[in-house]
Amino acid sequence: MGETKNTATTASGKQPDRTERPIYIDRLPPCNCACPAGENIQLWLSLCQEGRFEEAWQVIVENNPMPAVHGRVCYHPCEDNCNRSQVDETVSIHAVERFLGDKALAEGWKPKFDAKPTGKKVLVVGAGPSGLSAAYHLKRLGHDVTIHEAGPMLGGMMHFGIPKYRLPREVLDGEAKRIQDTGIEVVLNHKVEDVIKEKEEGGFDAVFIAVGAHLSRRIDIPARDAGTILDAVSFLKDVEMGEKPLIGRRVAIYGGGNTAMDAARTAKRLGAEEALIIYRRNRGKAPAHDFEIEDTLEEGIDIHWLRTIKQIDATTFQVEKMELNAEGWPEPTGEIEELEADSLILALGQDVDTGFMQALPNVEFKKDGAVVVNDQMMTGCEGVFAGGDMVPSDRTVTVATGHGKKAARHIDAWLKGKGFTKPEKHELVSHDMLNMWFYTDAAQRKQSQIDITRRQQSFEEVVGGIDEKAAVFEAQRCLSCGNCFECDGCYGACPEDAIIKLGPGKRYEYNYDLCTGCAICFEQCPCGAIKMIPEPTA
Repeated sequence: MGETKNTATTASGKQPDRTERPIYIDRLPPCNCACPAGENIQLWLSLCQEGRFEEAWQVIVENNPMPAVHGRVCYHPCEDNCNRSQVDETVSIHAVERFLGDKALAEGWKPKFDAKPTGKKVLVVGAGPSGLSAAYHLKRLGHDVTIHEAGPMLGGMMHFGIPKYRLPREVLDGEAKRIQDTGIEVVLNHKVEDVIKEKEEGGFDAVFIAVGAHLSRRIDIPARDAGTILDAVSFLKDVEMGEKPLIGRRVAIYGGGNTAMDAARTAKRLGAEEALIIYRRNRGKAPAHDFEIEDTLEEGIDIHWLRTIKQIDATTFQVEKMELNAEGWPEPTGEIEELEADSLILALGQDVDTGFMQALPNVEFKKDGAVVVNDQMMTGCEGVFAGGDMVPSDRTVTVATGHGKKAARHIDAWLKGKGFTKPEKHELVSHDMLNMWFYTDAAQRKQSQIDITRRQQSFEEVVGGIDEKAAVFEAQRCLSCGNCFECDGCYGACPEDAIIKLGPGKRYEYNYDLCTGCAICFEQCPCGAIKMIPEPTA
């Protein structure tokens, strides 16, 4: 099989004389590559195409235990990188994931795994997305896990930072309970103050710390007679706990992130006649995701871009107009305007309370208080790991979930006295590697939304799910980038009958005694799963 020439005769009566030969390969789909939770998106989409829904869900929960949550709150970078977007529209991956997650809750599906007990005990501090993910994956690896959570419920900042109209609590609670039901011990209303003491008294072999960013950043604004000033995290938490903060008729929100958008939309739902957002940069520089901004504007909330609050006098706000310099940073213009508001909600970002870790030996911190971890997500204190909002990274639910899985694998390896080596990634497949003859235009199935009036007056979920028919349709829109799906394009196109079908699910192989290296199969492959390589020398 390694010669440059042979004496076999092809179907066309020629002898193979190749300079290149085709090989079948698996490439990395861009959706899989972009997923912070490390999901095998293409695989579970392929199972969903066939109506094998529970199998598809089981594939998801090998990497992410909360698909119904992520189908709602993830900012789906997988879709931002989907090659289908260059054909018509991206595959609505998050909608299919939500469909599978909701179906699992409705039908009571349980994750299937049969790990042998290791006899090791791990303490997880914090029950947000990172802590829940770490606990779940550690349990799948056979370890005994206990979660200590300072709050009264599982979910952490998913409960207190994401409003119900984006994440219904029965969905969050259902997926959190399913994680707990794998055999994880949970201690609520228990704030950890001394990590080493808890570790030793509980007989834990390792600790994973994943406390959420629940401390709002403050700013000094000159005020002669300031009215009500709240921080966004406390405001959203109070609403979650059933309280109704007194915010008045007109509410101003200071900030441009997703939390600012959530605070403004929540204020509207609490009865504020007018909510306005003040942000020092323009829309293109706002940290909020664009669809969050669009939803906010649709609900009648004004956003005053390029503005900064200079002074407050009771309910009168003096706001200075800004302009962007050549580097894109805001600079003051000296032009002042006045706005009226009964209350101000500060949404200027959040920090993590890491004070309880200061006593741990050899732990280092960034200037903003974030904990320094190594490639194994271990702090400078042996056996103490950290992730989620606590470490330098994007602060999203999906990133935190990915941290939990990554930390679990490194903790498992450390407990076994060895290192965890991440499998090498395949070559990433780009759109120009695809041959689009196989595909037809098919518009994305859209998710419904409740009308604006209902959105403004209730915490009912805004975005609806898709049904089974639409989920299968969306899954079938996947281009299977980089991986053979046995379309028979190569088999039918080969003029030399050099391709052998191995049977359903087994793909194909080449008979190089017949292959001339003409590359017709390579040019026909719709998903880029064939590569031409130089002919091996003898």
